[in-house]
Amino acid sequence: VKQNKQAAINQIKHALESLPEKITQIKSFEVGVNVASSDRAADVVLVSLFNSLEELSLYQQHPEHVKVGMLIKQLTTEGRVVDYEVD
Repeated sequence: VKQNKQAAINQIKHALESLPEKITQIKSFEVGVNVASSDRAADVVLVSLFNSLEELSLYQQHPEHVKVGMLIKQLTTEGRVVDYEVD
């Protein structure tokens, strides 16, 4: 099971990291894999930055983002999203 989980994590990381070269709205994009052994920790995190909510929306609707999102849903049991504006 642990090997399958690590393979899924690697697949998700690789898929996410392919997006910046395909989606011009992305201003900043960082994928991190958890190194802490905590029941509260997520396995993978994505921190991304966009110039506006409109560009975030274009990213979310982009066919490549949708494709990666579908892959992530197939490989995971749960997920969390936080979208916010910086003052």
